[in-house]
Amino acid sequence: MPDFVDQVVLHIKAGDGGNGCASVHREKFKPLGGPDGGNGGRGGNVILEVAANTATLLEYHHRPHRKAENGKQGGGSNRDGANGGDIVIPVPDGTVVKNSDTGEVLIDLIGVGTRYVIAEGGHGGLGNAALASAKRKAPGFALLGEPGDELDVMLEMKSVADVALVGFPSAGKSSLIAALSAARPKIADYPFTTLVPNLGVVTAGDTIFTVADVPGLIPGASQGKGLGHEFLRHVERCNTLVHVIDCATMEPGRDPISDYEVIEAELAAYGKLEDRPRLAVLNKSDVPDARELAEIVTPMLAERGLRVFSISAATHEGLKELTYAMGEMVAAARAAAPVPEPTRLVIRPKQHGDTGFSVRRVDDDTFQVTGVKPERWIRQTDFTNDEAVGYLADRLERLGVEEELTKAGARAGAEVIIGSMENGYIFDWQPTLNAEAVRQGPRGSDNRLGGQ
Repeated sequence: MPDFVDQVVLHIKAGDGGNGCASVHREKFKPLGGPDGGNGGRGGNVILEVAANTATLLEYHHRPHRKAENGKQGGGSNRDGANGGDIVIPVPDGTVVKNSDTGEVLIDLIGVGTRYVIAEGGHGGLGNAALASAKRKAPGFALLGEPGDELDVMLEMKSVADVALVGFPSAGKSSLIAALSAARPKIADYPFTTLVPNLGVVTAGDTIFTVADVPGLIPGASQGKGLGHEFLRHVERCNTLVHVIDCATMEPGRDPISDYEVIEAELAAYGKLEDRPRLAVLNKSDVPDARELAEIVTPMLAERGLRVFSISAATHEGLKELTYAMGEMVAAARAAAPVPEPTRLVIRPKQHGDTGFSVRRVDDDTFQVTGVKPERWIRQTDFTNDEAVGYLADRLERLGVEEELTKAGARAGAEVIIGSMENGYIFDWQPTLNAEAVRQGPRGSDNRLGGQ
């Protein structure tokens, strides 16, 4: 199992709202005391929060499904159901939240304590006490609770480390990070020992920084070969690059200069890395031939504008000088970086005159109604109860849906879809009388639906 995860898909489900209650107050000598059904509780929200003590997304790799608590159903005697509990998901500072289906960035979470409601709980249904009016004094129905939001989101850490160690497989990157820090990565003499980044914390005087031993690079990585873009994605989020070059390799066709140029070519082909400061590390100087080769290629790399260090991760030769050089580069990069602004949540009110719904003519006899209110009302309606369906018709008529359908050319018997074309509610439209002219039928019924 991996011990580092910087990108994960999270399956999120907010709590469903509780159903309202249809109840009539009863007591001795007062059998019909009026409606007293309570409202259902609201479903819990799913909230992302930037936490100071969270540095990885590993927990969500093991447990990717998160669900908030459902609201409770209302009860008689005007007892409202309890609201469902929210769940708070801690994430590292700088986490980017994307829609996993479209790739759209939903929010960039910056600043400890920043919160974002990623999935809202469903509204609780109203009980029949709240639905009573002068025209409907004893409703024989209650509204259903709304389902909570359900979606898949991708969480991606924006920053992995301060320094990225780049180089060919088996160049000694894992050995170097083990020598510089307390990290203990897997080390072996074969390619791609490292499949996910290993992180180490390094101290250089007053500067404390993190070093990432990212997976090895091969020619063609910018086109996706080997670990390809997965490798380069890690590199992109570090502010300093350190080339780790193997001076003791016996592979034909390889030498320190060609290794450096191949890696630089892949970084250039990937793009986005031109402004990263770099230095070069000639590793394995404890091998005599490697030491001699390092002395030869040092001026060649210096001509390319690089600070060059000859080191041995095995004997720790040259590590102190390298550590302080990396610390200086990290401190300079931090000083030059703009101060990140905390995430601002923007609330956009509706435009003046916005009805909250729209009517679209699909074909000659089919019309689609979309909007927050009508779609919510559909979800809240118990279609097994005629009176509840009549109440829905009244609400749609008061909102202006019938008027807009008439303007769009709908006639009696036309097919109307409320919601999406795939999952919307479909019915044959019959224009209702004005709500003022509706005669109240028996409880649980509506005279417009049963010929009463």
